[in-house]
Amino acid sequence: MSSLEIISLIGIIGALALLMVLVMKGVNIFIIAITCSAIVALTGGINLYDALKSDYMGGFVGFFKNNFLIFLTGTLMGKMYEVTNGAKAIAKMIVKIFGKNMALISIPLACGIISYGGVSVFVASFAVFPIAIEVFKEADLPRRFIPAALTFGCSTFAMVAPGAPQIQNAIPAQALGTDLMAGTVVGFISCAVILVLGAFLLYRMVNKAKANGEHFVAKSVDSFHDEAELPNGIMALIPLIITIILINVKVGGKTILPLEAGVFVGSVIVFIILNKHQDNKKILDNVGEACRTSVFAISNTCAVVGFGAVVKASLAFPVVVSAMVNIPGPEFVGVAVGTTVIAGITGSASGGLGIAAPLLGPVYLAKGVAAAALHRTMSISSAALDSLPHNGYIVTVTNGLCNETHKDAYGPVFWLTVFTPAVGTIVAVILFSIFPTLP
Repeated sequence: MSSLEIISLIGIIGALALLMVLVMKGVNIFIIAITCSAIVALTGGINLYDALKSDYMGGFVGFFKNNFLIFLTGTLMGKMYEVTNGAKAIAKMIVKIFGKNMALISIPLACGIISYGGVSVFVASFAVFPIAIEVFKEADLPRRFIPAALTFGCSTFAMVAPGAPQIQNAIPAQALGTDLMAGTVVGFISCAVILVLGAFLLYRMVNKAKANGEHFVAKSVDSFHDEAELPNGIMALIPLIITIILINVKVGGKTILPLEAGVFVGSVIVFIILNKHQDNKKILDNVGEACRTSVFAISNTCAVVGFGAVVKASLAFPVVVSAMVNIPGPEFVGVAVGTTVIAGITGSASGGLGIAAPLLGPVYLAKGVAAAALHRTMSISSAALDSLPHNGYIVTVTNGLCNETHKDAYGPVFWLTVFTPAVGTIVAVILFSIFPTLP
């Protein structure tokens, strides 16, 4: 490496460290992203104005253009499930089916089923939380494990499984020209490993805590008397099932509907089937709120993707990519490491994929790696280091929703949302290396 490349690399590392520190301190993401982009530009041989005007805004606008409709329709479906109490009805039905003996695993399963149907992870978590409080109280389980149960169900196996209409499955499809079911066999096996391992770890951690004398202790903000009338859980599931069919079943070689259209149709079906459980006078307000929320959510991700675009234009970045691409061993090792590192840096699976998929995808396709295997490896590996403490979803659920501190709750969150997807990634890498052409 030349001295200029070394300076550029130091700038990238310093900017990334600053990004994580400032995010943890709650500084606005736009201030962070632009400041860190400036550091990368000044140390990376890029004119500062060009870096912000062309590179940063190019990455920002490009991600917005390619993914806004996915964010919008997903948020709209989530809003429909929220105002009709449909998501809560599904969660309560699942918890009732599994009963008290399986109470602990019923929470992540409820989150997983709702998320796999296309409801955003935020809406799924907020819908299941009141039920989780009741379940944990009834079973006398330590309250600090609720964030782990929620985030495990929403942001691991269900988020990256084949067929899922989540953005973490859509971005690789767009970048590689694959469909949402790419890497089906290995994908489902890896996600099953994540689910089983995570359930085992969750039970083990909770049982150990109870053996040490921990039990459920309510907080002053907790409420245990939700009198809202819930729709039938089976009826509430119908729109999710229809959505999954519409965006995955192929007729004449093409899916019935594109992802965005399928999720939108699912939202309309929620509105129709569960109509009596909402106030129709507020429909425009609810849709407007969904639009505002989707713009806010994607803009936060775009801010990080823009930073990644500046990093991509720096002197040291080709050196970093070369190191990732030339990692010894199967090609899939480099794919997985590169994706999960970038997702960890950005603190976002979608933000990391927004950078990694268009960057690393063509490199590995040129090496002869099957697009479907590449898609699923990138999707699964994005779900590991993205869940570090500075991840926005983790912060929102742990501190904002559950009113727990990172000190008390993040340990279990780490094992379930970082460690288990990392194991699932290893499984995917091994299986794809042995069976690269599996459907």
